[in-house]
Amino acid sequence: MLLAVITLAVVFPLIWVIGDALSPDPNGSLDLGHLTWSNFGQAWREGGFSQYLTSSVIITGSVVVIGAILAVMSGYAFGVLGVFGERLLFPLVLLGITLPMETFVVPLYYDFQSYGITDTYRGIVLAHIGMSVSFGTFWMRTAFRAVPRAIAESAEIDGAGTWTRLWRVYLPLARPAIVTLILLSFTWTWNDYFLSLILVSDPAHQPLTLGLGAFSGRYLVHINLLSAAAVLISLPVVVLCLVFQRQFIRGILSGALKE
Repeated sequence: MLLAVITLAVVFPLIWVIGDALSPDPNGSLDLGHLTWSNFGQAWREGGFSQYLTSSVIITGSVVVIGAILAVMSGYAFGVLGVFGERLLFPLVLLGITLPMETFVVPLYYDFQSYGITDTYRGIVLAHIGMSVSFGTFWMRTAFRAVPRAIAESAEIDGAGTWTRLWRVYLPLARPAIVTLILLSFTWTWNDYFLSLILVSDPAHQPLTLGLGAFSGRYLVHINLLSAAAVLISLPVVVLCLVFQRQFIRGILSGALKE
């Protein structure tokens, strides 16, 4: 009963937003007898979300790919190979997890401005990677250390080098953790608003979240169109989580359970 109440509390606002998105009334009044699916197309066209979508795909795709590669490599170095001065370096890496964004976003903006990379894709991508690599390193280090050493030692005895062990031993066994890291990185980057708001003011490089903010300023009284736009923007994250749900749960539990 408790879980049912919690589930209802979580799902009810989502269902309400979807109902508003399908409402023919601009005020968002629920009308199940006259569902208006055209609200999604109208919101997309009037909000000009095609350009914002392109920016979000470029930013999120770059961050996920580059961040995952850096996380795997650094996690493998810290967790398996051993790094000179690890006791000093790894706590410094973890500072990226403990420091809140608000403490460094202003000096970060002025640094990026001095290098001329504000209002650019490479600037916002670099900022996201810099913020996510700490968690990625910690996550993959834990995942690689959970791999039984006997398997890696057997591969080493058979003549497998450092890269071969990573590719054929550690990566297949850590696949749930990698999928989970990719999903988390995708979700955080796709849903980011604050960092993009500070570093990107050019509409040509703004992601969907900033486009939704601009759209809400123009269509604040059109609750149905605003809800339709919100549903469209959140749809990719929902689809990915549903498709990779089992891998995500396995990746979350892999650090808590040990066979």
